[in-house]
Amino acid sequence: MSKIILTGDRPTGKLHLGHYVGSLKRRVELQNSGEFDKIFIMIADAQALTDNADNPQKIRDNIIEVALDYMACGLDPAKSTLFIQSQIPELCELSFYYMNLVTVSRLQRNPTVKAEIQMRNFETTIPVGFFTYPISQAADITAFKATTVPVGEDQMPMLEQTKEIVHKFNAVYGETLVEPAILLPGNQACMRLPGIDGKAKMSKSLGNCIYLSEEADDIRKKVMSMFTDPGHLRIEDPGKLEGNTVFTYLDAFCKDEHFERYLPEYANLDELKAHYKRGGLGDVKVKKLLNNVLQEELEPIRNRRKELQKDIPYVYEVLKKGSETAREAAALTLSEVRASMKINYFEDEALIRSQADKYAK
Repeated sequence: MSKIILTGDRPTGKLHLGHYVGSLKRRVELQNSGEFDKIFIMIADAQALTDNADNPQKIRDNIIEVALDYMACGLDPAKSTLFIQSQIPELCELSFYYMNLVTVSRLQRNPTVKAEIQMRNFETTIPVGFFTYPISQAADITAFKATTVPVGEDQMPMLEQTKEIVHKFNAVYGETLVEPAILLPGNQACMRLPGIDGKAKMSKSLGNCIYLSEEADDIRKKVMSMFTDPGHLRIEDPGKLEGNTVFTYLDAFCKDEHFERYLPEYANLDELKAHYKRGGLGDVKVKKLLNNVLQEELEPIRNRRKELQKDIPYVYEVLKKGSETAREAAALTLSEVRASMKINYFEDEALIRSQADKYAK
């Protein structure tokens, strides 16, 4: 069986560090590993419209922002297929068929859906499209026969829902769909990067993000304003690591070699943590280290993005060709699904012959 990746993002704004450590950086590593036969990276505009239907211009404008971030981070059109979800109509048809395999009560129990409904205050006003987006996501994954889906920890319930749909479909109609496996970030701190305000999740809507394309001065200002230990009032006070956003970010990004360049008095992050815990280490010094680490990580991404911005028609051409390639793959899966469901009436010559023979008698 071919090893295939499917993953993507909703185009509701520029991508931030949460996207980067949660899955984007890993995607680039997987792309360059040579271990996978195909890699599909989707800009999920149709899914974004489920809760932005009254503001389509927002989605339209952010298609290019996400594409620029993708390519600036190292996703290569020669190695990965970058495409736009809405340009693959086969995904809608698959979603429609899968809806018959999922109950309303099951969708209501999906932890990710429940959390999103609560965050957006939808309650009984939830759009049907948003409510059923786990089904749409299952269509996205199965359309490309993805064997691996690299995502953040918060998406695990969605993958479980996809697996249930695959099992149900194959049980009813015969072995047709491929069951995907989730690939989580290897670094525990990358599972779900908190916002700079210390809140559980970095989110555009909460305004607590560091964006991949931000200028150096803006990154520095955000780092210096980050939430630390509210009880660490004086340098000599012992500090807490738990819930300390700065140290969570250092866990996600810092390597031993960073200390050689920026804080040679420490051998590694463990030594820095120990000093902070016993007291005598100020938050400003730790934040300056984090700023240096993030600047080193993001500067090449920012520079590549600026180069790509000089040729926007090229970026759209990449998305167009990628969408054409993705549609071919999805159409093949849909044809197999239709055959399994026995609704491929005009392609089934045996059906036509048998009906002709039936009425010829």
